[in-house]
Amino acid sequence: MTYKKQLEIVTTVINKMFEIAGHAVTYDDIVGRKDAWYSEWTMTKEQNEEWRKWGVAYFRKKVRWSKLMAEREMAMFDLMYGLRVPDLIDNQQNTEQC
Repeated sequence: MTYKKQLEIVTTVINKMFEIAGHAVTYDDIVGRKDAWYSEWTMTKEQNEEWRKWGVAYFRKKVRWSKLMAEREMAMFDLMYGLRVPDLIDNQQNTEQC
């Protein structure tokens, strides 16, 4: 895969993440930032699941990957670039307190 195609994919997936999360931010707004930009905005658990589902379909169509490969790639995208999901953090803290 060429660098140009990789950049197009990264841009599209990140832009879709912000769109689903309801933020008026794009890849161009965050490119080149060295800080933890992904922790400035949040998304709900449902929005995260919607984004991951969209991403799997996008990778299957655009890159022609199997479902398993597309799911793994979206898990890595979520780990590296995904916005914070406060619902998950709150649930983890409540579980630890019990």
